[in-house]
Amino acid sequence: MRIRSLGVIDDAVVELSPGFTAVTGETGAGKTMVVTSLGLLLGGRADPALVRIGAKAAVVEGRIALRPGSSATLRAEEAGAELDEGALLVSRTVSAEGRSRAFLGGRSVPVGVLSELADELVAVHGQTDQQGLLRPARQREALDRYAGDAVAGPLAKYAGAYRRLRAVAVELEELITRARERAQEADLLRFGLDEIAAVEPLPGEDAELAAEAERLGHAEALASAAAVAHAALAGNPEDPESVDATTLVAGAHRALDAVRSHDPALAALAERIGEVAILLGDVAGELAGYADDLDADPLRLAAVEERRAALTALTRKYGEDISAVLAWAQEGAARLTELDGDDDRIEQLTAERDGLRDELSVLAQELTDARTEAAARFAEAVTAELASLAMPHARVSFSVSQSESADEASGVAVGGRTVAYGPTGADEVELLLAPHPGAPPRPIAKGASGGELSRVMLAVEVVFAGTDPVPTYLFDEVDAGVGGKAAVEIGRRLAKLAKSAQVVVVTHLPQVAAFADRQLLVEKTSDGTVTRSGVTVLEGEDRVRELSRMLAGQEDSETARAHAEELLATARADG
Repeated sequence: MRIRSLGVIDDAVVELSPGFTAVTGETGAGKTMVVTSLGLLLGGRADPALVRIGAKAAVVEGRIALRPGSSATLRAEEAGAELDEGALLVSRTVSAEGRSRAFLGGRSVPVGVLSELADELVAVHGQTDQQGLLRPARQREALDRYAGDAVAGPLAKYAGAYRRLRAVAVELEELITRARERAQEADLLRFGLDEIAAVEPLPGEDAELAAEAERLGHAEALASAAAVAHAALAGNPEDPESVDATTLVAGAHRALDAVRSHDPALAALAERIGEVAILLGDVAGELAGYADDLDADPLRLAAVEERRAALTALTRKYGEDISAVLAWAQEGAARLTELDGDDDRIEQLTAERDGLRDELSVLAQELTDARTEAAARFAEAVTAELASLAMPHARVSFSVSQSESADEASGVAVGGRTVAYGPTGADEVELLLAPHPGAPPRPIAKGASGGELSRVMLAVEVVFAGTDPVPTYLFDEVDAGVGGKAAVEIGRRLAKLAKSAQVVVVTHLPQVAAFADRQLLVEKTSDGTVTRSGVTVLEGEDRVRELSRMLAGQEDSETARAHAEELLATARADG
């Protein structure tokens, strides 16, 4: 890796060996920046506070060797990356303003692509991971990871059924909660539909009845006006001396018709007067028929007004006119069908909920059985590892238990009991440690010291390395709280792990660093204005001096040097 303008590091190149690399240095020299840099290359969060003061951006570049055909190789190629002789070039830039850019094999990619590769390439562990191991949820995740497909298969099915059950429960609860509101709405709709059905209105009926009522209410005046108009047009039979329009127009037409052959213009006027005569005759006939047909029956008027009152009662409640009332009735009938269907929907959802609960009970039992079986193997393997980490009498075990459900409706059946359940099953998984014979197993959160917790976590990771290996392991001061013989054993175990994977350890312990194939020293110097950190490979005398410093705080102490040389000799003998 090359690191530029990151924290206290100005510009440094970190050369990691294929086996075991130990990163050492004074407190505050920037060792953790090595871990941070690798985290950035693997898609970690970009924090602008990491950018060196005065710099525009921090840049981390790395070259990662990939196995041909591995899932990481395939994912990188999918992202458009080009490999350089089987290696992948990765770059991450973080600006002082907080902007972040990632490059993979010469191509700009989303940071999320780097995160996808991280799971396949590196397992990073630090003191925060130790604290995470104290949480039961992380312990369950560790057990599930160890169990592999035996848990992954039923867990995937369980998770799908669980999500569906949650969705069904929410919908069912909403329908049941709103049952009273729905019943009230349905009653109102039924009342309105019954009221409209009782009247049986017809489209446009209100307008037709209004016109008829207007006509019936003024029947006498209409009849009188029609009679007067008819007499003016066709004459009054009771008054032979009266003059009417039809007679006068007929006389005008005869006068013009007699001389029409002498002037075409006058002939045209005669034609028009003839048309007027025909029109007057038609109107006079219709007036006579209108007067004969006009019904002045008060009973009919009363019936019309009664019908109009019934229609008005509907328009007052359901629409501005009868067309709007009929539209409301159509929509109301559809909504009532929907509301009535909710009862059927409740029955369907209830049946589906019960079926999903039964399915979850079966899958939860499968998960419990698989976890219980894997827990015994996992605990045995971790216990064996602890024996090689200066804890020969310690025993690790897993507690796989369930909590009784408050009521049957909120639980699932597992092992003949109704127990509480969640998105990952019904099991509560807890890692227990008995540090010495006679000591009762206690949760590691309560019964493990810092040094014991470090070794338990390392043992867990070593077990994982045998079942779910990754190419690189990075440990950031996971040996905190450990010293003496235990530190030597941790160094020896890390060296053993490094035979099958690349191991990078940031450590303060010389007993651990002595077992490394390569030791990197991170040191900073100050010229009074700018602090720079450099990373150098220690060999020969330089490595002895650094181990002496780590042992006694003095590079030139003869006793410390002798001890350092002894550590190195022990490590070489083990190798």
